[in-house]
Amino acid sequence: MKLTTAEIEERLAEKAVAAWKTDDQKWIVRKYRFSEFMQGIAFVNEVARLAEANNHHPMIAIDYKMVTLRLTSWHAGGLTDLDFSLAAQFEAAYSSV
Repeated sequence: MKLTTAEIEERLAEKAVAAWKTDDQKWIVRKYRFSEFMQGIAFVNEVARLAEANNHHPMIAIDYKMVTLRLTSWHAGGLTDLDFSLAAQFEAAYSSV
């Protein structure tokens, strides 16, 4: 179920996804910076594993040592709980890279 604007703001205030930002209330976006290129690639591999396990796939951009992830739920026409759940999983993966 698509979240309301108030629900999105409430979810973005949670510690687990505090670094994520909303883009037009349709996406949540996060940029991750790495000290080495291969750290970013290792992170993207973990993101891909988590995405497959949840059957929910982010847009991924790799720009040398920066990885940008964008999440939305196409079938709902905006953001859902699944987007925020997966964002929290990506945050946990980032802290272990």
